[in-house]
Amino acid sequence: MDVQHFSRTYQKLDQFHLDLLDEIYHPEVVFEDPAHRVLGLSSLRNYFEHLFENVSECHFYIEEQFQQQDIGFITWKMVFINTRLNKGQPVEVHGVSQIQFSDGLVKYHRDYFDLGSMVYEHVPLVGWAVKQLKQRLSQ
Repeated sequence: MDVQHFSRTYQKLDQFHLDLLDEIYHPEVVFEDPAHRVLGLSSLRNYFEHLFENVSECHFYIEEQFQQQDIGFITWKMVFINTRLNKGQPVEVHGVSQIQFSDGLVKYHRDYFDLGSMVYEHVPLVGWAVKQLKQRLSQ
């Protein structure tokens, strides 16, 4: 497997196609993002099941890909609708994934993105405070 195959498969991933995880992830995968660290394919499947519980839509748009030997990087945009965030309107998050292959599957996956722009900015009151803080820091 290579980064292009991984990206194509990831773009098909949704709550109805979680079986695709078995095609791209190693049984001993380590998956990390700004809020979680998940060990093993069964735990990753549970993570995604929980992730999709309140999401009515989720699409990944791959922007750039790079691979050298067994390590790849992908820049992406995720657009999702969560009934509990942003008054049910789409939320757009940009990020980068670092992936490492072993035995033809992804054994390590780390996502880098702004958790504030994904969650906190879309929660009443908390969102206002986060936006104010970002504005002050940028001055």
